[in-house]
Amino acid sequence: MKSNEIGKIRNIGIIAHIDAGKTTVSERILFYTGRSYKIGEVHNGEAVMDWMPDEQERGITITSAVTSCEWENHQIQLIDTPGHVDFTIEVERSLRVLDGAIGVFCAVGGVEPQSETVWKQAEKYHIPKISFINKIDRIGANFLGAVDMMVDRLKENPLIIQLPVGSENNFSGIIDLIKMKEIVCDDDSPGADYSLKEIPEDFVDKAEKYREKMIESIADFDDNIMEAYLADETIEEADIISAIRKGTIDLKFVPVLCGSALKNKGIQPLLDAITNFLPSPLDIPPIQGIHPETKELVTCPPRSNNPLAALIFKVSMIEGRKLTYARVYSGKLTAGSEVYNSSRSKKEKLSRILKMHANKKERIKEAGPGSIIGIIGPKESATGETLCNKDKPVLLEKIEFYEPVISIAIEPQTHSDQDKLDHVLSKYIIEDPTLKVVQDKNTGQTILSGMGELHLEIIISRMVREFNTKVTVGKPQVVYRETVKKEARATVVFDREIAGQRHFGEVSIKVFPTERRSGNKITSNLNNDDIIPSVYIPVIKQSIKDSLKSGIIMGYPVTDVSIVLTGGSFKESLGTDIAFTVSTSMALKEALSKADSFLLEPIMDVEIIIPEEFTGDVIGDLNSRKGKIVSINIRQNSQIITAVVPLSKMFGYSTSIRSATQGRGTFTMKFSHFDSTE
Repeated sequence: MKSNEIGKIRNIGIIAHIDAGKTTVSERILFYTGRSYKIGEVHNGEAVMDWMPDEQERGITITSAVTSCEWENHQIQLIDTPGHVDFTIEVERSLRVLDGAIGVFCAVGGVEPQSETVWKQAEKYHIPKISFINKIDRIGANFLGAVDMMVDRLKENPLIIQLPVGSENNFSGIIDLIKMKEIVCDDDSPGADYSLKEIPEDFVDKAEKYREKMIESIADFDDNIMEAYLADETIEEADIISAIRKGTIDLKFVPVLCGSALKNKGIQPLLDAITNFLPSPLDIPPIQGIHPETKELVTCPPRSNNPLAALIFKVSMIEGRKLTYARVYSGKLTAGSEVYNSSRSKKEKLSRILKMHANKKERIKEAGPGSIIGIIGPKESATGETLCNKDKPVLLEKIEFYEPVISIAIEPQTHSDQDKLDHVLSKYIIEDPTLKVVQDKNTGQTILSGMGELHLEIIISRMVREFNTKVTVGKPQVVYRETVKKEARATVVFDREIAGQRHFGEVSIKVFPTERRSGNKITSNLNNDDIIPSVYIPVIKQSIKDSLKSGIIMGYPVTDVSIVLTGGSFKESLGTDIAFTVSTSMALKEALSKADSFLLEPIMDVEIIIPEEFTGDVIGDLNSRKGKIVSINIRQNSQIITAVVPLSKMFGYSTSIRSATQGRGTFTMKFSHFDSTE
């Protein structure tokens, strides 16, 4: 693939809070670029990007869907991501391989909680963004209010490049501050026809005021615009677009557009903004990895003739077959070829390479830099792993996964279901790294853990729908953590003969609590091989790490604890890995029991939107749930209550909030941290 072709690629994702209109925007993009022959509506269950039956029934996005389309000679590779907090891993792994993002905000709700979460995820990967203020036609829409919330909540520098003409039922067009024209859509066509007209007289002053602000903001980061602005010269449209593009890619500001996706207004200008302002693979720094053996830094520029570097960001099980999604950063993938998985030190065969359109597939022979494709063939490769050439290996940074916070016990209903259960669950674990399955040794039950009630509900639904595996489900249970209250020490000697060989190892350790959310810290005070040879120190540390995965109270992982190796002994020719592994594990368990271990539970950030007259009742209910009020703010005619509440007290809260507010209250929550509520 030539560099000029790579420069025409836009790898973008659509991110937002649930119900902000992400999938509706995606469907319009597909229609106006000619990728779809008709507009699929979310509320009718016809959205192309929401292809799973559970998505169509519920009207929400559950899994990120990949597609590609063309606009003005540019190839747009688009990922529509979920907005519900339970599926935040889908956003995380999508953003890991994207070059740009569109943040969709509701003009009524503004910047909502999950919008903040996904925005911060995009910031973690330094992704340039543009903002689309959607639903300008809804009652209560406030374009400038939503922009102000971007400043307050996201700490962003929004650059307004469009203004709505009217709002709510009076929303009639969009003022383009770059062209200084009004974009008027034909209401008799599905938005495909629009024209540029002179700005209405009663909006001219406002348009000139905000164009002045736009130019001033750009001038702060562009010397050519600054010179022309100070000299009061005419600034060409092409120069403005070029300056906005540079400022967006350099993360200096976020261009803000507006419209109503459902009413087909503002989508074509949004497509222009994608191609004009968001980066191609050539506009961002080349991805870097490390050599898996030498640990030297390896740079992977987006060139076809360079060694291969591709990252697997998602695995799906579709119709019983494994489909691997990957982003090619350097080199190229060829169908039928063999590649090297540097994460596992194994070779994999690429049977087919696919260009994806949601759940539809198109076979292609090869994929070059910047491509986001599906692959059939790799058997063992998993999410976050690297594909490369064996003679030029590279290891790209892995994708971070979230730990589950909620569990349910499941039991097969029949013997045939029992036989299928383990097989079915193994497929979902391959798909979803945030899903965990363990066997309870005491009850023999299968414990399924995930990111929330909806997450687990969807998995159970898919088990029945896709594999006809029926299970009985227990009540949701909170996933806790364990920690300690005080310092404690323990010494254990392991001296035993196993299979005719004597094993000896003595370990002394100290444990003590650390600050909440600081994680675990393992250190050694030993610097003398006469106490314990240095060759055994990594064995001891690994034993500590393994033992911390299961605490002494209820077997939950141990966190926020510092463990120090303080002493021990060995005997010449009798010291073994087994001896030090076992003695370390036993010493840690003893120290944890002496240190007064106790449980930490998941604490959730909760935002509740209610009419003002119900504030007292809702706060009283939160107090009864051991919630702590963080703030109470007014947004238009509603009260916005933010609080932190233990997850164990939030089961069934959706019913409670509806009852307390006559069905007018809504809430969102996301995991914050583990802590004690005592």
